[in-house]
Amino acid sequence: MFRNLRRALCVAVAALLLPLAAGAQAVEAEAAAGAGYWHTSGRQILDSAGQPVRIAGINWFGFETADNVVHGLWSRDYKSMIDQMKSLGYNTLRIPYSDDILKSGTAPTGIDFSGGKNADLQELGSLGVLDRIVAYAGQGGLKVILDRHRPDAAGQSALWYTPAVPESTWIANLKALAARYRGQDTVIGIDLHNEPHDPACWGCGDTATDWRLAAERAGNAVLSVNPDLLILVEGVQTFNGVSGWWGGNLMGVAQYPVRLDVPGRLVYSAHDYATSVAQQSWFSDPSFPANMPGIWDRYWGYLFKQNIAPVWLGEFGTTLASTVDQRWLAALVDYLRPTSTYGGDSFHWTFWSWNPNSGDTGGILKDDWQTVDTVKDGYLTSIKAPGFPTGGGGGGGDDGGGSAASCSATYTISSDWGGGFNADVKVTNTGTAALSSWKVTWTWSGAQQVTTMWNASYTQSGGTVTAVNAAHNGTVAPGASASFGFGAAPGGAGAPAVSCTAT
Repeated sequence: MFRNLRRALCVAVAALLLPLAAGAQAVEAEAAAGAGYWHTSGRQILDSAGQPVRIAGINWFGFETADNVVHGLWSRDYKSMIDQMKSLGYNTLRIPYSDDILKSGTAPTGIDFSGGKNADLQELGSLGVLDRIVAYAGQGGLKVILDRHRPDAAGQSALWYTPAVPESTWIANLKALAARYRGQDTVIGIDLHNEPHDPACWGCGDTATDWRLAAERAGNAVLSVNPDLLILVEGVQTFNGVSGWWGGNLMGVAQYPVRLDVPGRLVYSAHDYATSVAQQSWFSDPSFPANMPGIWDRYWGYLFKQNIAPVWLGEFGTTLASTVDQRWLAALVDYLRPTSTYGGDSFHWTFWSWNPNSGDTGGILKDDWQTVDTVKDGYLTSIKAPGFPTGGGGGGGDDGGGSAASCSATYTISSDWGGGFNADVKVTNTGTAALSSWKVTWTWSGAQQVTTMWNASYTQSGGTVTAVNAAHNGTVAPGASASFGFGAAPGGAGAPAVSCTAT
């Protein structure tokens, strides 16, 4: 609610260890959790091995603005920024973007390259910069959630579409991003649209305004190209006459749950703010802040407490200028459940924001883009959680000899209709150093010819095919994976042996 003002203003060591007592062993076990893609079970998010994980992260905005890139790179190197986030104990990045970054030729502005800063971002478009941020975050054990924040850089929209950006474009772009990062398990999910609000409804049945139905259409479209992703669905503003924060009202889920084609992929998301963003009636209740757990239960917390689904508080923040806001944040942190007691059986969260240039909340960084607001950051200490392993595993093919730079590749036929077939190849860094590039080779015994390839380039000589990484997926952290796919003809080839060479 009242977020357009804040967005307009926006335009102008290892993971922190939590103090543990009796619950030490449980949290130590969780410290190893997080590998691979994630799925849900009841109110928990589980990693590929079934261990519970906790999203405890930070919003880093800018890709949704006219700069078409995260803010602060006019001051610092992006790697130093991510390193600092990790050192403070944040394990996940929520990265807002607008559909503008998917337009051909979109380039970032406001990046300082002097003194060697951001050197590997030069000449890259906005998507190329996003690729580098994702790769470096994953290398450091951070996960990434992509947030479709705006249809274009001009501002937020109440609905998921506008006259200039129709629903078809929204869905096509979501699918493009899902395909772009397929096989890269640093990107764990997509937040389909930021802060739906009036006239968006939940369960009203009008396809032009029913956000629940739109989320199903978009979520299933994403899963059709990348079934491993989490689908994060925010609330609306008003349900049955009861209003709250933009995107923060999930009351309608009890009667009208989101239905996805792939089970175990749905996470509900709410936003919640304090008086530095806007006044709400509950702040002036005589019982404040004791009334707040009941408010949160009603709007979104019940989904967790009734074991319906995981709940992720995708945005919350404040300047902390008023006593009311200070008491609000302390109460909210307590409500979200301390990690030392509950581990991954907790609410998930990403604080708004890392950036200091959020007009009505400020950030974890102060205006110099270097100094940490230790008071604000300190409020979050009890709900921070360990970082994650840097890879998603894999196997098959040659392992490159076990040197510091080595890789393996697996070849999977996804469909075969006789006249042709499609296949996916997953490349995994099996070494101890990051890959800067890779190539995969195989030889068919028949007459098969590649007809198209995505996320890699190729040459073919007889039955031998050599595929080389694209610009955006050559960098692979130790233990992490990248992937590409292709179509070929005729079908019936079977899966050949593949070899991977790391450089």
